[in-house]
Amino acid sequence: MASHTLAAIDVGTTKVCTIVAEVTAQQELRILGVGIGPSAGLARGMVDNIHAAIEAIASSVERAERASGARILSAHVGIAGPHVSSMNSRGIVAIGDPRHPIADGDVHRALESARIVNVPPNREVIHVVPRFYVVDGQDHVVDPLGMFGSRLDVETHVVTSSTSAMNNLIQCVEGAGVRVESLILEPLASAEAVLTREEITQGSVLIDIGGGTTDIAVFVEGAVVHTAVLPIGGVHMTRDLVVALRVPQPSAELAKRQHGHVIPSMVMEDEEVEVEAFGSEGAKTVSRRLIAQVLQARTEELFELVLAEIRRGADPEMLSAGVVLTGGASGLPGVDLLAEEVLGLPARIGRPRHLAGLSDILHDPAYATSVGLLRWSLKEQEIMFRSTPSPVPALGGLFKKVAHLMRVILPQ
Repeated sequence: MASHTLAAIDVGTTKVCTIVAEVTAQQELRILGVGIGPSAGLARGMVDNIHAAIEAIASSVERAERASGARILSAHVGIAGPHVSSMNSRGIVAIGDPRHPIADGDVHRALESARIVNVPPNREVIHVVPRFYVVDGQDHVVDPLGMFGSRLDVETHVVTSSTSAMNNLIQCVEGAGVRVESLILEPLASAEAVLTREEITQGSVLIDIGGGTTDIAVFVEGAVVHTAVLPIGGVHMTRDLVVALRVPQPSAELAKRQHGHVIPSMVMEDEEVEVEAFGSEGAKTVSRRLIAQVLQARTEELFELVLAEIRRGADPEMLSAGVVLTGGASGLPGVDLLAEEVLGLPARIGRPRHLAGLSDILHDPAYATSVGLLRWSLKEQEIMFRSTPSPVPALGGLFKKVAHLMRVILPQ
């Protein structure tokens, strides 16, 4: 199969990242161009100023277009925010003729029946992710195609979003001149970029600590069982430093990035740093250990909230592979050690893997979601349902969708 091109836009609270990649015949990603710009018009992962957000997205898209020499017509877009919620749902269908093997149509009907969940009128389903299938009572079937049976059940993970928050995001991206190909839940995307097959099989938690939100995805026995988005992130750590040190926001952000640590005992007691400050002096000296204590308090609180979310989805004892931390704020020294202490699970920092092309800049936890959006969009059969106002007919088969994807970007 000839290679084709994909684009993804991660609209975050602190940055907008657009990536253009080529999919090689081996289904690997070769990065052609990256456009990263400061975000605007978003708070806690949700749009709060449409015009500012459109400008920020357009600027990022333009940079990616310049870097790749391709015109971005449509893209896969990440969605997050406290308005996102998830549940597990079971779909059940009878197979018309048990003498014929289970076909695509039967799997599609089972997924459709799982999709029929009680969703209030102001919410919309954005994902129905198959976890496993049951054929005539035979449990945990990974792929039922070609098997024989008279009844097919599918266990799915259903993700819903507030219709208004979703439409605001689509409006912003389309306002920047890019059609929304599909909306993808950010923790699922991040997991796709940084988790290994073994970690997903043995049970693990993906914790993506971004600017305005922390995204969580819990995996047990090779499938997602719980996803959540908490409205806390790196921005809140910076805000705590503004209050504790009485310094301007840019100065607090700089202190966090250059001198931050989340384990005070690992910082020398007498170490001091100079920061820009409010007041007549314009600068002041603060203890680095104080910075660490402020960051520790907020990060500990965050991990306690994460632990409560993990328990909603699974018994932590089942998560042998532990925790994988990613996102911009996971770059703070000591975050993995603090996570191990609070969650009682092994922890590591996750970086996007297996990338070719212009990928040096993306080998950083802050870009896990952006890379993951591309990886998830490659899993075409799992994006069964389009969330854009003009959905691609799902019954057109995979070939129609792949042909449609090949038109995502026209070379200039």
